[in-house]
Amino acid sequence: MTENIQRTIAFLQEQFEQSDFFNANPADRKYRWEHTMRVANIGRQIARGEGFDEEALVIGCLLHDLSYVETFSKEDDWLNHGRRAAKLARPFLETLDMTPEQVEEICYGIAIHVDDEADFEGERTPLARSIGDADNIDRFDVYRIHENLKNRSFTDLPYDEQMKLTDRALMNLGKYREMPLATATGTKLWQDRIDFQIQFFTRLKAQLEASVGLLDS
Repeated sequence: MTENIQRTIAFLQEQFEQSDFFNANPADRKYRWEHTMRVANIGRQIARGEGFDEEALVIGCLLHDLSYVETFSKEDDWLNHGRRAAKLARPFLETLDMTPEQVEEICYGIAIHVDDEADFEGERTPLARSIGDADNIDRFDVYRIHENLKNRSFTDLPYDEQMKLTDRALMNLGKYREMPLATATGTKLWQDRIDFQIQFFTRLKAQLEASVGLLDS
């Protein structure tokens, strides 16, 4: 692990520990930290697969959700959290042993990772786009299946609602699978996750169908 990455992790830990929002919501701090680490590890995989600047992509992934240390008071705060995170990250990034071009690329990638929009000029390089790709790949991994079903109280839903949720998931996953990513490595990681979810929900649907009566032979 490089010194720049070590310093970034230490900075992030400090920001999380000092956050009034996270101190009042420790479960959110736990989730956000774990998500951030997973995204950074995915970013490392992409960087190694594509021959990118591994340090820059890992640092961008570590800081991509930095704005969550603040309290979101309105709906737009979520939509803008990438742009806000870039603003918060920039002064810290400028203290690292990195070139201005590296800092700019990282900030731009953080800024666009939510809705592909930044509030400053920059270039959508494959590395910058890969920050958002790594975030999306984690959002469709195994943990999110558990989280989404839990948040929807899936086991408590009536059968018809369970089937609707499952059918909707399968319909959306089929569309998401072909979403363009910045790199071949990211695309493979993405499609592996989507294929797993399709398999999971297909089997879940079959199990639901077998739960309400004897199937036709």
